[in-house]
Amino acid sequence: MATERRKPGSRPPEPATETTAQPGERDQPLTVDALVRVCALLLEEQVGAVWVEGEVSNLRIPASGHIYFALKDEAAQLPAVMWRSAAARLKFKLTDGARVLVRGRPGIYPEQGKFQLYVDALEPAGLGAQALALAQLRQRLADEGLFAEARKRALPTLPRRIGVVTSPTGAAVRDVIRTIERRYPVPILISPCRVQGVEAPAEIVRALERIARVSDVDVVIVGRGGGSAEDLSAFDDERVVRAIAACRVPVISAVGHEVDVTLSDLVADVRAATPTAAAELAVPERQVLRRELAKATSRLALVMRMVMERSRATLVRVEAKLVSPSQRVARGRQRLDELGFRLEATARAGLSVRRRTFERLAGRLDALSPLRVLERGYAIARTEAGAIVTRASDVATGERLALRLAEGELDVRVEQSRASE
Repeated sequence: MATERRKPGSRPPEPATETTAQPGERDQPLTVDALVRVCALLLEEQVGAVWVEGEVSNLRIPASGHIYFALKDEAAQLPAVMWRSAAARLKFKLTDGARVLVRGRPGIYPEQGKFQLYVDALEPAGLGAQALALAQLRQRLADEGLFAEARKRALPTLPRRIGVVTSPTGAAVRDVIRTIERRYPVPILISPCRVQGVEAPAEIVRALERIARVSDVDVVIVGRGGGSAEDLSAFDDERVVRAIAACRVPVISAVGHEVDVTLSDLVADVRAATPTAAAELAVPERQVLRRELAKATSRLALVMRMVMERSRATLVRVEAKLVSPSQRVARGRQRLDELGFRLEATARAGLSVRRRTFERLAGRLDALSPLRVLERGYAIARTEAGAIVTRASDVATGERLALRLAEGELDVRVEQSRASE
């Protein structure tokens, strides 16, 4: 049967005038419930599940967890409801005025005879839910001040120990260790964790908490090598961001490559482009320190000479104005010479103490260097995966190892393993 099309907002046509009916010819009347059920059934059969795009208005989220709102456009609006089970799957915060794409089934709420859309899926129109959720989280954390420059701390000049939170088998940890050994060998404490996957955020948080409890760790490097946005998503997790902000010592973030920016990068005290760059920020270069100390020593000696020369010149001017016996002038000159000698001796002694202190520290650094240990006949054994072997029980018979010697490396195969008693 053909249906007359009407413009939006126009009134429906008047019903046809009922012809005279004979007694007994009237159809049996329907109950209200029956009519509502028939209409709901027609909607289910004729329309079914549909996707609808519109703007959210009149948003209401009561304690039950259900979401009630209206979906509207320029010409009409449609009441909608999203039950708590479906609402729990939303990955972003729904707000009035948001442009959304929803999937649902039109139906009738019998108690009120209300036509509405029962929504089972909802996503932002034109922007992925994951991206919107990340943008909302970033704004919320920024509003709390977690990314403010004023709360960020300076890195220590000479850390006693460096903590590293990352995967123990990744390339990032090897880059950090090599760089620190080359520049300024200090003890490194690795707190291992996963850096990718669903369980990674919780493991990163626990690793940070473990390493922060070590009293002599003065700075922490947290991060991983490059990857896709999904691979790096653990470092956008709110739990990880808050753990970095709560760490008792400065944190260097080194996640991915230079073009990758995560929320962990924004909250960290310092952001490094790569794990290697993070290690370079954590420790100074030993040769640069030695050059700076030599320059400081030269500047101090120059200042001391200038002070002494200025004092002698002042004494000469005073002597020229004095009308006193020559013996008094001689005693004054002698006193000045004595003071000059004492000042010079004090300066030499101070420089000597500083030089001995520097030489002692340099000797301790050389003693801590892994290369010095290797020169005494020791070797570092690594598995094919790059992990350092510290116990015989860590390797199996037939496994291949790389032995790092003082000069060069050896590839060996384990013939027999004897664990310590």
